[in-house]
Amino acid sequence: MTERITLDPAICHGKPCIRGLRYPVETVLELLAGGMTIEEILADYEDLTREDILAALSFAARLAQARSIASLAA
Repeated sequence: MTERITLDPAICHGKPCIRGLRYPVETVLELLAGGMTIEEILADYEDLTREDILAALSFAARLAQARSIASLAA
């Protein structure tokens, strides 16, 4: 996952992004939450791969395992 999810202060204000591209993880998650399928996302965003989307989901799952979400909500 660390190869696919990157944090760079110079890209998207340091938000977690897919492979240093300007695709924030949150955008991919919002597309999925909005009902788009992986195939639809891949058709719309040709730079992304299935592995990128799965890495975004894995990243979100790890965040959900945090003991306290108070700091995440702030």
